[in-house]
Amino acid sequence: MKILVAIAFILILGSLGSALFFLMRDKGKSNRTVNALAMRVGLSITLFLLLLAAYEMGWIAPTGLR
Repeated sequence: MKILVAIAFILILGSLGSALFFLMRDKGKSNRTVNALAMRVGLSITLFLLLLAAYEMGWIAPTGLR
């Protein structure tokens, strides 16, 4: 589960980086920035729902503060 969350987080950061790249390169003349940010939001929501489902199924458990 840790590997899956790490991969999803890297994909989210990559999408954010590509949005920044497209913003700087296109100067607002195309929709590539909007598409990259929409993908980032979709990946974030998917990761959140995956974590909720994993908690409900018992795959992950809270550890509290240490």
